[in-house]
Amino acid sequence: MAWPSRLKPAGYTIASLAVSLGGILNGYDTGSVGAVVTMPQFTETMGEISPSLLGFTVSVIMFAGAIPSFFSGPPADRYGRVAVVAAGAVSFAIGAVLQASAQSLAQFITGRVFAGAGEGLFLGVMNVYICEISPSARRGSLASMPQLFSVLAMCGGYFTAYGSVKIQSSIAWRLPFVLMAIIAVALVITCYFLPPSPRWLVLQGRHEEAVAAVERLGIQQAEAEKDILRIRDEDVSKMHTGFFHSLKLIWARQYRSRTILALFILGMVQLCGIDGVMYYAPTLFAQAGLPENTAGFLASGLSGILIVVISIPAAILADKWGRRTSVIVGGVLLSGFMFLMGVMYAARAVHHTGAGRWVVIISIFSFALSYAATWAFVGKIYASEIQSGQTRAACNAVAQGLNFFTNGVVALITPILLAKSAYGAYFLFGGLSFGTLVVLALYMPETRGEPLESIQEVFSKPLQRHGVEKLLHRRLGSSQSTVGWVSGRASRESRAVELDELSRMHAATVRALA
Repeated sequence: MAWPSRLKPAGYTIASLAVSLGGILNGYDTGSVGAVVTMPQFTETMGEISPSLLGFTVSVIMFAGAIPSFFSGPPADRYGRVAVVAAGAVSFAIGAVLQASAQSLAQFITGRVFAGAGEGLFLGVMNVYICEISPSARRGSLASMPQLFSVLAMCGGYFTAYGSVKIQSSIAWRLPFVLMAIIAVALVITCYFLPPSPRWLVLQGRHEEAVAAVERLGIQQAEAEKDILRIRDEDVSKMHTGFFHSLKLIWARQYRSRTILALFILGMVQLCGIDGVMYYAPTLFAQAGLPENTAGFLASGLSGILIVVISIPAAILADKWGRRTSVIVGGVLLSGFMFLMGVMYAARAVHHTGAGRWVVIISIFSFALSYAATWAFVGKIYASEIQSGQTRAACNAVAQGLNFFTNGVVALITPILLAKSAYGAYFLFGGLSFGTLVVLALYMPETRGEPLESIQEVFSKPLQRHGVEKLLHRRLGSSQSTVGWVSGRASRESRAVELDELSRMHAATVRALA
């Protein structure tokens, strides 16, 4: 049955949703693995596992993803965005099969290394592809799809594991990985049918293929000619100067500020402590005084549902409010909730009874929901869209690698911090969140609704000049900043005086001639 023409999704929408299957793989593993490794059926197969080895088994996927992510940019520039996503999906599928069929912990960990390497390849490049094929007005919402799919899959992974634990065999813990292998294979097959990024094709000098890709994606011809198809010849030449040239190019003077900004935002959105909250929420709830069973349900079940509920409108409305708005509002909320919890514990106001524990419990939920609605989306979108075409894949890959690394660091240090002090972790993450807020408020230009090629113009100035000026100036190219408004007003007043003087001179001349 054919879609009515007015209801048929554009090609770029279908392609964005299809490649976002990678987000499902990431979220499904995150949502299920914690429950899987604590199942009695898993222990029967693998034997007793020490807490430290258990933590390594869970987190190794993040560190395994960091290394290939750092180097996924050059292959994406050379072979194309879709090819690298497909390669990552193949690696993830191999890892999922190894985990599903594991007869020893060594095989299981090996599978997680393969899966992590796959995530490292496709997660960053996936966002680059979506940013490059999306129209300016839809880029934010479409680039939010991998994160939205990840959140949905995280919730689904938890409930799959919650249901499969009742199976009285090793199928109980193998089932989630079988499902992940199927999804990974589906992503590989899907990539075969996806058109290459037209921006990448232009940078390769393949203009006729780029025009064909634009038509397949349903991008309006006016936008394509204005932005996608007008890339300069010197930009094309930079794509053919060596396999690792793009890794050096991101630190060239004209691109350095964008690289620093992308690394900062993707690193710091993890160092706010979100993974500490998500991974160790049962511990945090139990520390606040809830019974263990209740804490586990609230941490994994209820919080997962609430995050899904708030993530859906956040993704759909990503193009309705600015990137700066998301960063600033999110930073205020995240740092505020962290500081509030730190103060409550430092003041010894949290007990197994009383209002203090509910303040902490509500703050934990509020922190996670605030993150899901703001920083969870804006970081990955912004890091991709501010880059130039010849550095986008390489820079985003390095930034995603840093994101993996900081994710792992938070997962490792959070239990240590909680064991040392009831409040130290909250003050640390609150301080990092507030520091991130200040830096981005000063140095983050707005990009919402701007063509990718137009965004590059604002970075032609040194990074320092985007500070206070950008606080007064919410959109790229806007003349509504205080400086621009004053100078514009002065210019208009000057022209008015000149016209008035010319008018008087003309009148005097007419009278003299009369």
